[in-house]
Amino acid sequence: MNREYHRWYSTRLGRDMEVLLFGHSGEPVLLLPTSKGRFYQAEDFGLIGALTDRIQAGRYLVVCADSVDEESWFNTSIHPHDRVARHAAYEQYLLHEVVPLVMSRSTGGRLTLGGCSFGGFHTYNIGLRYPNTFRRLISMGGKFETEDFLDGYHDDSVYYHSSMQWLPGLGDAAQLEAMRRVEMVLAVGEHDFCRPSNENLSKLLWSKDIGNHLAIWGGGTHDWPVWREMIQHYLPW
Repeated sequence: MNREYHRWYSTRLGRDMEVLLFGHSGEPVLLLPTSKGRFYQAEDFGLIGALTDRIQAGRYLVVCADSVDEESWFNTSIHPHDRVARHAAYEQYLLHEVVPLVMSRSTGGRLTLGGCSFGGFHTYNIGLRYPNTFRRLISMGGKFETEDFLDGYHDDSVYYHSSMQWLPGLGDAAQLEAMRRVEMVLAVGEHDFCRPSNENLSKLLWSKDIGNHLAIWGGGTHDWPVWREMIQHYLPW
């Protein structure tokens, strides 16, 4: 299987960022790591291995991005406003630096954004804001509320970077129509502590007539063996 390491200086983040690319052709997939995870996490914990046959066959081209969670949501040494601002810069890095790499190396098709746990949070926090870019969203064991990271602070930036907050008030017809064209998967283990969050987001999406697939994984917990099964199922041949 083709495996490539890429590193470059991101002007949006003000530091070097690293990614791994797997495959030689196929539909583009961008995977985001769990909380404070690194770009090699999906490989280390078997997500890439679970897709090896599909990647080798040219079905998918997968790029695994790094995170800046320790500098943003988890950085209690800075003001909550600045935590969200750092996340916003990361979002722009993904959109304008990583997505072009994924798309330039793939052979076309819809762009999938996916991740486990906090990567699932990022998937919907970013993907719902840019439905014309990301055409399939796959969260595995995600949790979508942001209040725990912001010490009670709230402003417009906090509002627009929490889908559970801005989505209820969304009335823009074009945005809603674009979101309705996106395939959305909310996969979560039956015994995962994040299950209620998935159920709440699913209901919220349906209240806006935005179709989504809420998949309660029988017997599943919040762990990598479950997520490996999920990714094989939701990135099919």
